Amino acid sequence: MHGRKIDSLALDNYQRAARVILANHLVTRTYPDRIALPLIRRWATELREDLAELFGYRLEVTETTARVFPIIDRLDAGKPARTPADRLFDRRRYAYLALSIAALGRAGDQITLSELADQVAAYAGRVEGLELSTDRAADRDAFVDAVGWLTHRGALTLADGDAGGWASDPEAGEALYDIDRPVVFALFRPPRALQHLHSVRGLLTEEAAGAAGPGHAPTAADLARRVRRTLVERPVVYLDDLAPEERPVLGQDRIVADVELFTGLKAERRAEGVALIDTSGRLSDIRFPSTGTLAQVGLLLAGEIADRVLDIDSPVERRTAAPDAGEALAAQLDGAIPESTVFAPLAELRALDDLSAQSDSEFDAEEQVETTYPLIDSSWVRETVQALADRYGATFAAQWQADVPGLTTEVVALLERLRLVRTVDDGLLIMPALARYRGAVVTVRAKRTEELFVTAADTYGSDSTGTEGN
Repeated sequence: MHGRKIDSLALDNYQRAARVILANHLVTRTYPDRIALPLIRRWATELREDLAELFGYRLEVTETTARVFPIIDRLDAGKPARTPADRLFDRRRYAYLALSIAALGRAGDQITLSELADQVAAYAGRVEGLELSTDRAADRDAFVDAVGWLTHRGALTLADGDAGGWASDPEAGEALYDIDRPVVFALFRPPRALQHLHSVRGLLTEEAAGAAGPGHAPTAADLARRVRRTLVERPVVYLDDLAPEERPVLGQDRIVADVELFTGLKAERRAEGVALIDTSGRLSDIRFPSTGTLAQVGLLLAGEIADRVLDIDSPVERRTAAPDAGEALAAQLDGAIPESTVFAPLAELRALDDLSAQSDSEFDAEEQVETTYPLIDSSWVRETVQALADRYGATFAAQWQADVPGLTTEVVALLERLRLVRTVDDGLLIMPALARYRGAVVTVRAKRTEELFVTAADTYGSDSTGTEGN
């Protein structure tokens, strides 16, 4: 591993490059910023070898792009695509994004927004249940969000015009984009032809790269790479997340130390699992604790939940966790595959996929020890967020002051993305890592005296809330 050979004065720079490429997978001249690509190119050789050795990842670096081709062991429902304004992609936006990439792959060096919309509309018309009608504002907004995602990553660069103007009135507005073809080609490179797949599981693990078949028994090196991949892809790794044969590997000091050295992060170990703490903010896509209403209410709610769970006078119910959300996501994706487009000669792959999934589930059922988690009722969560709003609402962002139910939904979603809770039908299962945020301290800072003599309208919301976790 090159991290052990790099001079201590340069190691921080190398670890920063490692965090950037692991966090983004695709780096361009402008994404995630203009200093990222030169940093990756500086350490390209070392990164390429360490990523392959530690994780089994492949790194391709060109003058304009750096692209990691990861091996995905488990589907993760907690990493959705988001618009530049941080709105979640829905099915329509995902479809428009995929069709836009297909259209750009056949385009020249420039394209207008209306031309791209026409091509995507033509493709969409061939997909049952999908349509892009430029006469509908909702379709235009979804399409512009997909184009914005591509623009943010450098696949498109606005040369003239305004996408917002086109979205408001396609007859009056227009936008012209330069196409960065290397970025377009780097965006979507599946390990296997999608027309050959009856299940999304065919894109997972070493099978996706053609290294092994369903009956392949993992070696010690395979298991070590799987665990390292889980450590860098999830904010918290619980023992229950891992297959029985992977759990002893997580307890090996060398495995975790390798990831610490490569990324510069520090591991926090508990009996239930391991979390890598990222104080740099260059690997995590969510900073927590952080500023902003959602993060601060999330921290306050975490503290309240911890107090409720630890209340020995009123013990809470405990329950086993539901199946991993990734499995449910796989079932949903498999149900959406148009079977008429799958090549018939490879139909037997479905039987192999089903057999593999069945044998895995049977093995897990026999070997896993049942683990239970505290259950917090949904009504308690709603009441607690309402109480926090009553107490600190004047310091919240305006949109949340009038929408406490929406605030509750978003805060719970944030805690779930951080793997601090898991949503079930009637409440939240509390995961062990939430305990590190117990005892949250709230400080309400008042305006200084000289700032108090302002107009009456300005005095509302003059306090601000600061929170920190212990």
